[in-house]
Amino acid sequence: MPASPSPAASPWGRRIAIVATCLVSLLVCCGLAWWQWDRFTSANGTFQNLGYVLQWPLFGLFPAFMFYRIRKLRQKAEADGTADEKPKPAPVAEVPAPRPRPDAHVTDEDEELAAYNRYLRELNARDQQAAE
Repeated sequence: MPASPSPAASPWGRRIAIVATCLVSLLVCCGLAWWQWDRFTSANGTFQNLGYVLQWPLFGLFPAFMFYRIRKLRQKAEADGTADEKPKPAPVAEVPAPRPRPDAHVTDEDEELAAYNRYLRELNARDQQAAE
């Protein structure tokens, strides 16, 4: 028995899913705006609550704007004939390996520190030889 295609696979199913997503988002965010309005008009309401009253409807409209913007960009790409082309990867600039600094003769007054620095120079020299 063949599997039935999902409703989102058809153009109408996808449109219905997009509209439903936008409506649910708008309804939820308007409900949150109403809740913030109730908080603002209460005795301990602040202007921050009023700011949220203005922000929540914008958040609810955002999915609709994004679907609209994606649709317009897709139409523009189809009109330009670049809809099926894959984007070219950006060229990667090679980073040169760091050059070893010329050893400047530093006189360390502390013998223990001087021994440690000599040890680090030897390790660096070994790593440089192994890399070549």
